[in-house]
This record gives sequence, C-alpha cells and structure tokens, in this order.
Amino acid sequence: MRFFHLSDLHIGLRLYNRDLREDQEYILNEIIEKAQQYDPDAVLIAGDIYDKAIPSAEAVEVFDHFVSSLARAVPDAEIMMISGNHDSGPRVNVFRSVLARHRIHMIGNPPALPGEHIEKVTLQDTWGPVNFYLLPFIRPSMVKLITGTDDNGLNLSYDMAVHRIIEGEALDPAERNVLVSHQFYLPAGTDPDSMERMESEVVTVGNIDQVKADVLERFDYAALGHIHKPMKAGGEFYRYPGTPLACSVSEAGQKKGILMVDMKEKGNTSVTVLPLIPLREVRVIKGTLSEVLPQACEDYVTVILTDEVDLDVFDMQDRLRSAFPNLLEIRREALKRAAQGPAAVTTGTMDPMDLCCEFIRDPDEAQKILLQDVINSVLG
Repeated sequence: MRFFHLSDLHIGLRLYNRDLREDQEYILNEIIEKAQQYDPDAVLIAGDIYDKAIPSAEAVEVFDHFVSSLARAVPDAEIMMISGNHDSGPRVNVFRSVLARHRIHMIGNPPALPGEHIEKVTLQDTWGPVNFYLLPFIRPSMVKLITGTDDNGLNLSYDMAVHRIIEGEALDPAERNVLVSHQFYLPAGTDPDSMERMESEVVTVGNIDQVKADVLERFDYAALGHIHKPMKAGGEFYRYPGTPLACSVSEAGQKKGILMVDMKEKGNTSVTVLPLIPLREVRVIKGTLSEVLPQACEDYVTVILTDEVDLDVFDMQDRLRSAFPNLLEIRREALKRAAQGPAAVTTGTMDPMDLCCEFIRDPDEAQKILLQDVINSVLG
C-alpha cells in the first residue's frame, strides 16, 4: 500500500496581503505530477484545506481544480481529507456520502452523537486490509455528548477528549491501521513552549489544545496536520509533513515536500520525502543596502538592513522595491543614532506588522504571532 501524506494546504492564504493564488496553483500542480509519477493507492490531506472557514470563490475554484485534476491523474486512488481548525467542518462535510462513491472522502465533522464513530475507509492489498481512520479537528465541545464532561459539568481538556474518541474505536491490532488527524500532538515529556511554532500557525493561550502523542501508539502510521514545520510526533511513523508551500516568513528556507508512505506487511513501513519546489521562495536577506541590492530576485523577500547610518527612506524603498518586486517587508537593525548612543535599536516601519511592533515596543513571540494573525485577518 502506497499513500501520499499532505496537510495544511491553506488555499486562499495571503502573505503580507500578497495574493498567492499563482504560487498555490503551481505547487498543487506539482503534487499532481508527483501523483502521476509515483501512482499512490491513496492521497491523504490532514486538514486545513482552506485558510479561512468561509473561503473566497477563488479559493474554492483552486481547490476544485486540484481535486478534479488529482482524481484524473490517479483514477484508481482514494482521496481522503479531513477538516482542520481553519476549515468549516459542515462545509467540508457537504455531499460526503455522494463523493465517497467516487473515491473522494471529505470528512468535515467528527463523531458527535453516542453510537457514532470515526469515519473508516478500508483498502486491500497483497497483505490484507489497511484501515484509514479519518478524524477531523476536534474541540472538546464538539464531542462532549460522546466523551462526557468533568465532575463540574465542564468540557474535558483537548487531551482527554481526543483520547476518549480514539480509544472508543475497536481497532484490530493484527491489521494495519492509519490515523488521519489534525491536532497538536506532543510526545510525552515535551514542553510545548520549547517547540518551534511557525508565525502562520494558530497558537492557543497556554497551549490548551495539546494532546499527548501516546494515543497514536495504537496505529501503524499517523498522518498528522496542524504543525506547519515538518516534524515527528514521538515516533518515526507519527508525522507532520508541514505545509507544501511556505505560509509565513518564519518558514523561510524550509524544505517542503510530500511524505510518501510505503506500507507492506504489518511492521514493514517506510517513509520517503518527495521534495516540492515552489515557483517563488520565501527568503530573508540581511545586510547593508549595498550588500542587499545585488541579490535582486523575484522571490518573496523580507529585507533586514544593518546599515548603522541614516538612509534616505524614500530612495531606499524605491531601490529595494525595484530590486525585489515581491518585497514583503523592510526592517532596520542596530540603527545607531548619535543622540541615543550605541545601544539604540529601531525597526523600520514599512508594513503593518512593523508599525504594530514599533507601537507596542518589544513584543514577545506570542504577541507577535497574535498581531500577525490579526493583521492577516484584517488585510485578508
């Protein structure tokens, strides 16, 4: 059994108010080409299909073209996807039973009523059945009629709610079982604050959405979504592929790709990363103005200027925008002013994020993430 594992497409995303449609279509076409080349038996998309719960008409058009083209490219493959925290579960769930008859499984809503279970799709190969359990993003309030509440009648924690939903499934340990899930899974003993999170991720206050990754041990592979950086959740076969396309400057330089999983007899699984090369990279270029300008390119660029003297602001902007037509932002570092002494550090305020940071004065990382989310929501 061979399957592709993707997540966090975030179709419709805007980067510093730049429309990424062309870039997203390019990378989605690259995924289709890889599917034609490697002929997977299934394609798994582990949530955050769209960037917004109510996607634009353009975003829906991009997604429709992607799924239609993918189905034509690998007509015998099962395409399975779940909703993430950015998606509207009910919208993803539309025509669920109709699409399933055409090898497309779009699961938007988790089990919510007593007696309901995680959607299961079973495929067969030489070694027998492979069971795919498709679990959309869960908030405790969504599943409380199944999981119950605590002694005070309050919703359970994310950790307890997800554990109870998964543990309620009667998995056959002799068969191969795959979980597709969109949650923040943490290996035992890991401090959530020690994990590097991307600026484009939604981070809850106090990391209340964390789920202990021990619940994944019941599965032969866990196809996870939600974390934008490729990483493992406590085991070689419990993995986040990351976004197929950089969604923030914090992802600059990351190698993106598809996880191709080959599953033979139980206990014999391998994972290969198939690289995805974007139309334009997201880059951070740092140096003096004279050092930066010769690096002109079409990529999405954040420029960090290290000049220790004042520059003509308008001339600087014009020259940088001419060199970098897809310039995202300009920052100033270690700008020394005679009146302030050598310790002065200022940040250029060429974009909304810099304006907010200048106003707040030295925001911490959590505040920066919140600011960026607010700015993206307003500008999007």
